[in-house]
Amino acid sequence: MSDERLDWLCTTVATYRQTVLTAFQQVEDAMAAEWILQEESMPVDQSVKSAQRSLDLSTAQYKAGTADYLTVITPQTTLLSAQRTQLDLLTNRLTASVQLLVSLGGGWDVSRLPSTHDVKTASIK
Repeated sequence: MSDERLDWLCTTVATYRQTVLTAFQQVEDAMAAEWILQEESMPVDQSVKSAQRSLDLSTAQYKAGTADYLTVITPQTTLLSAQRTQLDLLTNRLTASVQLLVSLGGGWDVSRLPSTHDVKTASIK
């Protein structure tokens, strides 16, 4: 085997190795992101439930006439903030899920799909 051919082969193997290592790293990063975001969402979900209970209680007190409306506004603000955080975490979790699928080789690039003509001619053969 010539030196030129050997150099080409070594370069090709090194490139392949780096591509595989990068793919494994992307999958691992996406899986870790999903796990971390799931763990972060548990206390936020509890926070939303607690804020909702607080709002329900303050609303009942307001309707009973034992509290002013400011007592209702504060828990509403707390609930809204917790729900926004919950929504942000959900968005990040869904993004991490999509990134995991892409890292595993999936994707939604329409340009890669075969045309109707390609499908029809492939089934004829």
